Amino acid sequence: MTELRLSAFAGHRSAVHALGPVTVFAGPSGSGKSTALRAYEALARLGAGDTLDEVFPDAADCVPERARPDAQGRRGFRIGCTVDGPEGPVHLDVAVQAEPRLRIVGERLTGRDGRTLLATALRDPGRSAVQAEWHTAGATPVTRAPFPDDLLGTALLPLRVAGKTRGQLEVLAAAEQVVVGLRSAFACDPRPERMRAPVPPGEGRLRRGCGNLAEVLHRTHTDCPRRHHRLAAVAGAGCAGPVTGLGVQELPEGALRAVLERGARPATPLGRLGDGELRYLALALTLLTGPGVLEMDRIAEVPDAMQSLTVLADGLDRGLDGRQLGELLRLAADIAADGHVRVAATLGERSAGEARRTPGVTVVDLGA
Repeated sequence: MTELRLSAFAGHRSAVHALGPVTVFAGPSGSGKSTALRAYEALARLGAGDTLDEVFPDAADCVPERARPDAQGRRGFRIGCTVDGPEGPVHLDVAVQAEPRLRIVGERLTGRDGRTLLATALRDPGRSAVQAEWHTAGATPVTRAPFPDDLLGTALLPLRVAGKTRGQLEVLAAAEQVVVGLRSAFACDPRPERMRAPVPPGEGRLRRGCGNLAEVLHRTHTDCPRRHHRLAAVAGAGCAGPVTGLGVQELPEGALRAVLERGARPATPLGRLGDGELRYLALALTLLTGPGVLEMDRIAEVPDAMQSLTVLADGLDRGLDGRQLGELLRLAADIAADGHVRVAATLGERSAGEARRTPGVTVVDLGA
């Protein structure tokens, strides 16, 4: 995703934000940083096939405060994005009615040449469907069909379009580019209070709250020794005292406990670390892994070596000191330069200076 559009979403109006490989939204409390990241995650979840009520359980809070209902009592919000790829920049815009009933009332998918590839509109408010039409070319220039009003139409196109004409192939390629781009997102929100206790062994996929950090470290130590070694080096740069490695101990009851190895000194269980150190380690691990190690919707049709990932981190600087934040930003920029990982995050106003000093980081100042 290279652009996020908040046409009318909560406190945002006519906002267009370009997204680089590492983008941080900065500004004072109440400036809309978390709201912007929430819109990004909402688009990602819609692209993955989640229903509207799952994505927006409190949809009324997304409606701009000054939005007035129309004659039928309807109010809503609008968000959109641009996803770049082999088909060039493809634009997706979605209009959502929040009141009196939650539904998608309009959607538009636009190709790089400005051609409308998909458009939906609410024709009959009494039906739980919108009228969709997509570019076909051939004998019939446009195909029309009803789509459900609680799902993203773009995500449904691969199931509805035959791909027999040049126009259909164009629509399919653009829709698949957008869906793959949206689905390649992992929202990381480390919760230190859930990361201290030993955990049972499992499949080794890191959860959003990172409560199973020890389990995932056990997997990376076995399956990804190079990444694990690099994570240990990053740990040494952001944790107090000497760090010579990251280990995992198997306890008698079968549970796993992660430790910081200290050379000749006794190892330190991660449960003894401070909240900032635990968040730092969890975020670094997320940046150094990929879709196969994160608990996210894997894209089976894209080979693992070609899959990209966007890490969403609201409050990236929460609990971190300046040294830890600087190390994480430099790590993010370094990994993003390889082209397989992107980062979209939020920072408090006081942390924006560190982000501006880090090469490869784009700062979107919402407090200006």
